[in-house]
Amino acid sequence: MYRGRRSIKASKGGAFNPEDAKQVKHTKLGVWDFYQERRLEFARIPGAAKAEPYLEMYQSLPFVWRMLKELGQIKSCWILLSLYLLIVFLESLVPAVSLWYSGQLLKIVEVAVDQRTVDKELLFTVAGGRVACTMVARLLSHFKDRVQSPLNKRIKQHYSTHIFRAMARLDVPTFDDPAVQRQMESAWSTTGRSSVCWDTIQLASGVMSTLMRLFSQVSVLTSVLHNQRDGPLLAILSFGETIFTWFSARSRFHDTGVWAATSTNDDYIRMEGMKRVVDNPTHRKEMVVGNMSKFLTAQYNEFVQRLGEKAGGFHDMMREHRLRDRLDFSSLIREPLRELPQIVFTLRAVQYPTSIPLSLASLHLIRENAQSFSSSVFALLDETGNMAEQLASVRKLYEIENIPNKVVDGREPFPENQQTLNNGISVEFRNVSFKYPGTDNYALKGISFKIEPGQLCIIVGTNGSGKSTILKLIARIYDPTEGEIFIDGRNIQNLKLEDLRRAISVLFQDYTHFPLSIKENIGLGDPDYAYDKDKILEAAKLGGAEEFIERLPEGFETYLNRPVRDYYSGIPEGTKTLFGRAVNFSRVRDIGGMRSTNSTSLSGGQMQRLAVARTFMRTIASEPKVGLLLFDEPSASLDPTAEHDLFERLRNLRGNKTMLFSSHRFGNLTRHADLILYLNDSVVVEEGTHDELLKRQGEYSRIWMLQAQAFLP
Repeated sequence: MYRGRRSIKASKGGAFNPEDAKQVKHTKLGVWDFYQERRLEFARIPGAAKAEPYLEMYQSLPFVWRMLKELGQIKSCWILLSLYLLIVFLESLVPAVSLWYSGQLLKIVEVAVDQRTVDKELLFTVAGGRVACTMVARLLSHFKDRVQSPLNKRIKQHYSTHIFRAMARLDVPTFDDPAVQRQMESAWSTTGRSSVCWDTIQLASGVMSTLMRLFSQVSVLTSVLHNQRDGPLLAILSFGETIFTWFSARSRFHDTGVWAATSTNDDYIRMEGMKRVVDNPTHRKEMVVGNMSKFLTAQYNEFVQRLGEKAGGFHDMMREHRLRDRLDFSSLIREPLRELPQIVFTLRAVQYPTSIPLSLASLHLIRENAQSFSSSVFALLDETGNMAEQLASVRKLYEIENIPNKVVDGREPFPENQQTLNNGISVEFRNVSFKYPGTDNYALKGISFKIEPGQLCIIVGTNGSGKSTILKLIARIYDPTEGEIFIDGRNIQNLKLEDLRRAISVLFQDYTHFPLSIKENIGLGDPDYAYDKDKILEAAKLGGAEEFIERLPEGFETYLNRPVRDYYSGIPEGTKTLFGRAVNFSRVRDIGGMRSTNSTSLSGGQMQRLAVARTFMRTIASEPKVGLLLFDEPSASLDPTAEHDLFERLRNLRGNKTMLFSSHRFGNLTRHADLILYLNDSVVVEEGTHDELLKRQGEYSRIWMLQAQAFLP
């Protein structure tokens, strides 16, 4: 049976303000402050809160129908699903069949009381039937596991491509939006072994199975006990006690909606921080070299003594709070209710002594099935309560493919003539200002400049002056907050994004390396030739990466960060490598207790050369694709010799293409620039060629002389 993990249900709108005492309840849990929404918005409308889940289910039905139609597109899915549902149906009948056999025991007892004989054949039949039921239940469970495993895998694989496609299409500002992140998390809300679709199928089949089991058990139990003088009364009392207990516990554990918890206890925060310093291998070297062990131990002991029982993880403190014994009406009446069936049985035995064996058998039968029956009722209530949330998850699964990107695609193709890319692309900023999402400070303020086709432009300035932001705006990673950008005289926002980015090759300062092989890290610079060995090798040469790549044990097939981990345990400490990778014996919280390191150690300069090689991949196609090259601090991690070689290759490769560099270094490259933009504090302070800016004796000239003096004897 499916057991869904109850999730916290967020409010439909507005904001959750822990300081609003009218709508939020505050509870102190040791060092934690627990804030819980009161849900006052439904207080004025009787029944509205109970109707809300059904409204959500109704709104989700079209998406459930779409899910069912898509299941038909998966190979053999409906065959496996039909077989799975048949097994679930048969499983739901087994308890009733077993109960029926138990009911036959009452007949045997009744005959034994009245006639002083035992029907041995019937007794052995009943015993055999009970045993058969247990065997059938085990076989059905086995076959269900065998069916659901391939079914789950096929469904999960189908929807993994759906989610992958939905995530891959998001632009940077949309992907970074916290609301979008939460929406994406809901699509991945289940564990790695399952999927939203499969959990929905399990939940729905669980509800149907529970209903069938309840109906069959009630039918059989009614037919068995209806002729027994004390049978119905004993059944009502036995089930009543269990149901009362469940409702009492449910009222205590019921989640009322949105909640939040925080700890502002400075001692506890520092204590937890010290635990992470000691626990995390990242801090071990500095901790040892800095002789921090005694200090941290003494401080930690002091915090433990000072906090006492108030310290503890939030979930532990919440569990303690919920399980705290309370002397209320339900706790007083619960125990007497549990004894009522025994009291009734005793009174019946005094009144009708001859019926003791039959009454005792009835009591035993009822007690045996009361727990199972009540558990089925509780499971049904829990599952139907989770149904609205599960169907909402299906809706969110499909809604993620319709999340609108914040960078809106243009409609005009670019360029009109592909051959014009050979002559470069013009770039113009007109009074452009920009703020990064979630910030109030301008990264650029009122920037205006124009780069003609084929020019070499160097953007210089201090860190944080806005150099990288200019390149990101040209590539339309973001759109300006104010002002306009023109590419070849056309507003950049009118151009098709795919066409624009195909015509641009970019190397960002905060470049990344994918958890793929070196070959793919370079090849993805031009996805059209991602597996063209000759072009990848040529790009590696141009980026200055070929030599060190060939020295690696696996060459171009080396993974920088292997996405699949090796698991093992019990390996002798003398084992230094396994599967060609270094063994890591440090304490980790993973299956097996140990794992290998999965990354290749390359220097910063080598990593940057790989990034440059990926950028070059776009420029070596047989037909013109790129007309604009953007390089953001391309030599930040290179030594002077490697930097000089890189700039020479870039100049030779450039041809007539437009090229933009951003750098905080003033060197040989700025002397050959057609245009230099000097940025400071988010604005263009100076603009011109190298010679022109030196003659002005301004800020550019001053910094140039400072850097030049560093190399004078």
